[in-house]
Amino acid sequence: DTVQDLPQAAIAAAKSAGCSTVQTPADDAPGGQHLGAGQPTTYPDPLPATSGSHDPSPLPDTPHVYREVISETRAVHNLEHSFVIIYYRQSGDGALPQEVVTELEATAEAGKHVLMAPHASLPEGQAMALTAWNKLQTCGNNVTPDQAVTIAQGFIDAYVCTSNSPESAGC
Repeated sequence: DTVQDLPQAAIAAAKSAGCSTVQTPADDAPGGQHLGAGQPTTYPDPLPATSGSHDPSPLPDTPHVYREVISETRAVHNLEHSFVIIYYRQSGDGALPQEVVTELEATAEAGKHVLMAPHASLPEGQAMALTAWNKLQTCGNNVTPDQAVTIAQGFIDAYVCTSNSPESAGC
């Protein structure tokens, strides 16, 4: 499938919530760059990683919602296969409010090729990050549950199982 434009409702919700526009972090993001199993790597800013070298084994399709931090090298492999991953700041200053997390969990559970997990090192001021292959959109913790779901669903509709990723076959 071809990449879709973000729905106007998602663009409006993101603007209203003070979120970023969708960024394309890397000038070049070829797929198929596998590390050795368990081999670590360091991803350049901005985090979370949206492309690059990754573990040869992706995360499983289920569960859709993780309560613990996931392996970023495995998650990048999922992005290569046309997944969208919703990351959030789980605790501390700037954490994403629980009511927003709960609504986003339902969105992730309902989606095909959608995962959600806390991220240990989102940059300051970011409470939510939406990732697809070489695509990133971020929001602060002032996003409302309705805004977060509208933004996330728009991002999912635009990028899941599309030609945006190098390996979208099998979606």
